[in-house]
Amino acid sequence: MIYRIPIRRWAAFMVGNVLALCLNCYYRPSLRAVIFIFSRGGVGMQMEGALRKMAITADEEGKAHYALRLDDSALPLNGAVGRTVRLVWTGAIRCVHCQRSTNKSFAQGHCYPCFKRLASCDTCIMSPERCHYAQGTCREPAWGEQHCMAPHLVYLANSSALKVGITKPSQLPTRWLDQGATQAVPILDVDSRLQSGWVEDTLRSEISDRTSWQAMLKGEAAELDMAALRTRVLAQFEPQLDALRARWGADAIRVRSDVPRRFHYPVQAYPAKVKSFNLDRQPIVEGQLMGLKGQYLILDNGVINLRKYAGYHVDFSVVS
Repeated sequence: MIYRIPIRRWAAFMVGNVLALCLNCYYRPSLRAVIFIFSRGGVGMQMEGALRKMAITADEEGKAHYALRLDDSALPLNGAVGRTVRLVWTGAIRCVHCQRSTNKSFAQGHCYPCFKRLASCDTCIMSPERCHYAQGTCREPAWGEQHCMAPHLVYLANSSALKVGITKPSQLPTRWLDQGATQAVPILDVDSRLQSGWVEDTLRSEISDRTSWQAMLKGEAAELDMAALRTRVLAQFEPQLDALRARWGADAIRVRSDVPRRFHYPVQAYPAKVKSFNLDRQPIVEGQLMGLKGQYLILDNGVINLRKYAGYHVDFSVVS
């Protein structure tokens, strides 16, 4: 595997009988990596920086490819599955928006002032049917115009079981991969986040909008016929959807006919019992990396949701 890091400075040195390179990132000098070229267990790596949610892409076959993100750099992780990894929180947290140091993280990596000020941290982000842009009370109207008053879609996914969700078209398939979904299909297009929230709220009277993360991490959900479920759901809720069309316009809610997607995650073994690590209580996490699913590292001794710790400054290493 080849790791690509923009280099600012480098130095070679010996660790016992091991040749090593010390690298400093060009764009962010505080990010350092040490690559052990001839270590007994193969190539190892140590990196440090502020966590971001993992980057996940899917190829044409639906295979998920992961990269650990620290500040502006990314380390491919699929090749580390089966090896021992170590994650150490240094005790520092930087706001993912303003970079201010903070003693506590809010809304996945924000300091308290940003949490209270940003539209992206408002309660309507978790409850889009409560969008208040039209009332003139949006925290950041320009942000709302760009992100909320824009086309959204409603989808069905199979993560721990069938669920309904919403997202922007540009966020597919990332949204599904972040949730650990093994199957997914869009079902409706709408013109705004508020409209998608109303549709989701209608459908969740019968279909959950949540993933059971414990069940998701214990294995793959039973396979579903997503195309048939889309047809059934649209027929079941046709009266309610027609009522919303009467409110917003005949073309406000549009049916999609996409082919359902199937995803495969790099997991060697799922845990029989899920134990979650908490960096605030246990700043050192080490174990054999058994797999990657959703935003979780699955170790042989527990799991950790890296998205939860965005902004935490950590040392990460593949040790053997």
